[in-house]
Amino acid sequence: MDQADQTTVRRRRVFYIPGYDPIHPRRYRELYRTESTAQAGISGYEVKLAPKSGQHYGWRVLGQMDGQSTSAEVDVLVWSDIVRGSMASSIPATYLQLVRTAWTYIASGALRRLMWLRKGPVIAALYPVGMLILQLLVAVLLATLAAKGLGWIMTTGARGVISLVGRGEGTPFDYSALIFARTVLMWAFGAWVGWSVLRWFKRKDGKFFAYYLMHDYAYSAHWNGANPPELEARMTEFKDTITAALRDDVDEVLVVGHSSGAHLAVSVLADLIREGGVTAEGPALGFLSLGQVVPMVSFLPKAHRLRADLQYLSKRDELAWVDVTAPGDGCAFALCDPVAVSGVATDDQKWPLVISAAFTQTLSPETWKKLRWRFFRLHFQYLCAFDRVGDYDYFRITAGPLTLAQRFAGRRPSQSRIDIAASKYTSVSDDG
Repeated sequence: MDQADQTTVRRRRVFYIPGYDPIHPRRYRELYRTESTAQAGISGYEVKLAPKSGQHYGWRVLGQMDGQSTSAEVDVLVWSDIVRGSMASSIPATYLQLVRTAWTYIASGALRRLMWLRKGPVIAALYPVGMLILQLLVAVLLATLAAKGLGWIMTTGARGVISLVGRGEGTPFDYSALIFARTVLMWAFGAWVGWSVLRWFKRKDGKFFAYYLMHDYAYSAHWNGANPPELEARMTEFKDTITAALRDDVDEVLVVGHSSGAHLAVSVLADLIREGGVTAEGPALGFLSLGQVVPMVSFLPKAHRLRADLQYLSKRDELAWVDVTAPGDGCAFALCDPVAVSGVATDDQKWPLVISAAFTQTLSPETWKKLRWRFFRLHFQYLCAFDRVGDYDYFRITAGPLTLAQRFAGRRPSQSRIDIAASKYTSVSDDG
């Protein structure tokens, strides 16, 4: 069945899989509400949100576009509790993560190949390493200055006391105990100052993002690209939820994977299709991957499962897969075909359709100037309004009358697409 020939979408189920994010999913509802309102004002259509019931957090969307009314139910497939549980709670544990993660990417050769592929996201990956080391150096410097400062004060004070009291005739003054006490106190004070500085940096990580990003990259590196058991279990729950939606009376089931959520969605959908979850009589199935960072995982030695799922999904007729990135997003592997660069593309590859959100063209010069150095905000731009919107419009895709396949039927991939195999590891099984 050619999904491009589907009828107008009147009912849609949308499943959003976030990236590595510990925040409550209500954040995504608020983002959708504010940005859809802005996009509707720019593009001249109507979008309204309403509450929804059910097991998963989400909302209902009523769209009025191109003379058609569409109802969409959006579910956020949450794994933020797993994210929070994976975050090292202590400062020493985070620095231990730093060492282990750096060693994993360097020793495996993945870092060099990722740098060859796209420097932006690799620089973003190196940022928390550099920032944490810088914070440690600042803490050590201030600790040293504090210790020596206290030592100078104590030495000066002691000399003053001795000169006032006097040594007594014929009685030598024993400095050893005083020097020992001074040394212990000054370095204990220095250590306290250094530790306080590190704690201050951690409390302010909402501005620096060093600890957050370190935990993010360490999560995949810890397992060398494999999925930990608790994540596999959650992905099975996601699969079952989406499979049930494919039995509903809807016209399209759309899965949206953002950032790290994109490679989770790849495996979830691959399992779903393998198990026969998509039927010819059922709704169209669409997969929209946004700001993907697939190579950060698929280039690691034990990412056999992900590479196998990428290869499998890229050949399937049961879905339409559109991958959207932008060179202006320094946190994503922009315009990199995740299947091809992972070295698992075959001659019968159909997906994904790799296109650019082209921030420099779809955002006005004023908006681009305001956002271009806000790297984390730009990484979420795919979920936001564009004041010079092109063929990519998140709200038309999720709340409009066309399926994902219809909307991009005949669309050619970006001419700047990177589809050269770059990964050292291309095995799709544990035996490979």
